[in-house]
Amino acid sequence: MREAVFDVAVIGAGTAGIAAHRAALAAGVRSILIERGPGGTTCARVGCMPSKLLITAADTARQVRDAGRFGITAGQVGIDGGAVLRRVRSERDRFVGGVFDALDALPDESRMAGHAVFEASDLIRVDDHTRIRFKAAVIATGSSPSLPPPLRGLEDRVLTTDTLFEIPDLPESLAVLGGGPVGLELAQAMARLGVRTSLIEAGDAVGGLSAPDLAEAARDIFAGELDLHLGTRLDSAGAADDGLVLHWTKGDRKESGHFARCLVAAGRPPNLSGLGLESTGLHLDDKGSPDFDPRSLLCRGVPILIAGDANQDRPVLHEASRQGRIAGRNAARLAQDGPEAIERPGRWVDLAMVFSDPQIALVGGGYRAASEDAVVGSADFGDQGRARVAGRNRGGLRLYADRTGRLTGAEMIGPGMEHLAHLVAYAVQDGLTAAQLRDRPFYHPTLEEGLETALSDIESKLG
Repeated sequence: MREAVFDVAVIGAGTAGIAAHRAALAAGVRSILIERGPGGTTCARVGCMPSKLLITAADTARQVRDAGRFGITAGQVGIDGGAVLRRVRSERDRFVGGVFDALDALPDESRMAGHAVFEASDLIRVDDHTRIRFKAAVIATGSSPSLPPPLRGLEDRVLTTDTLFEIPDLPESLAVLGGGPVGLELAQAMARLGVRTSLIEAGDAVGGLSAPDLAEAARDIFAGELDLHLGTRLDSAGAADDGLVLHWTKGDRKESGHFARCLVAAGRPPNLSGLGLESTGLHLDDKGSPDFDPRSLLCRGVPILIAGDANQDRPVLHEASRQGRIAGRNAARLAQDGPEAIERPGRWVDLAMVFSDPQIALVGGGYRAASEDAVVGSADFGDQGRARVAGRNRGGLRLYADRTGRLTGAEMIGPGMEHLAHLVAYAVQDGLTAAQLRDRPFYHPTLEEGLETALSDIESKLG
């Protein structure tokens, strides 16, 4: 077996791993990127990009159906499911190709293919061909979907986000397990593309909403398009014809349904098993995840860092990319100067979005993270000018501030929330008060005027 020595070893060639490897190389150390495959990043291959392609097709179908409200006759909507999915794959492959091009631009001697396993806190074995001695390592192995126990053994009838976009045509019916961001987005998209869709969620809200009034509004909105089952537990499942039958408990009622396919969208656990973490001296919890500092990303007790979806802290692309850069720089510092050189940069404000229609966004943790004495500014998009013009007047905005007026977060559902959420996130990150953010131009008529309404509400409550 070949022996090699590197300053930094990065395991995983996704968003965080690529960023970490580049940061380490830029710091002037010898870094090796170990790729097991399939590569291409979760976002480009099975996450953000293919899902948005599917959502865009679904939104187009909905716009054509709704054209009559504007006095426009569009005729009957015809959906070619195979063509929809072929475009999704074609455009998806372009995004993935861009990732591979960026990987190919890296020096050949800084990349290695194979499955990495830790044999000690400073030693990795790659398959059966190489042992790598390192001074610091970065775990950036990403995450993968998992099947709940009732569905095991039915894999040929069950879809995950890793397999959904590979099917040749849209199913006639679909049960979606999980009403979080991914489950809600895909369930609504499938329904708009003509698939009979049921969404099953154990909690009492969808899309991560926790503000009671907004969660209730969301339930009413999405129940208009989906067969929505909240507060529901999946009990069992079995094969039936060429599909499957699901049995669930909703409150005190037992219910069941027959579906052509079932899509599991109830989370993606980190890819940590089979890495040999028990051989490193890492402090592991009962799920096998290491104890780490969320700012430096350094694991307790050993020169190993963990970044991106592998640490499950904030599993979104912009955080994975930043964490990768931090982990790569810190790994280089460990290799060159030791632990005293580690940096602990401040964290970005928490920002989460759901690309449903209407969109959902949370800033700073939203309602759940707001203090008990928070000042709440409200805006209703049901009668907001620009929203009514577009026929998208649904939802509301809740803006949170402390008693000095400093903005701390927001929770929102409505049109264009991806843009309003960014404005609020920047204001929270910069420590602005409601008065300071309101002292900015708000053009008329725009959706941003809804944000101004909530800011004004906070100002009036503070006197």
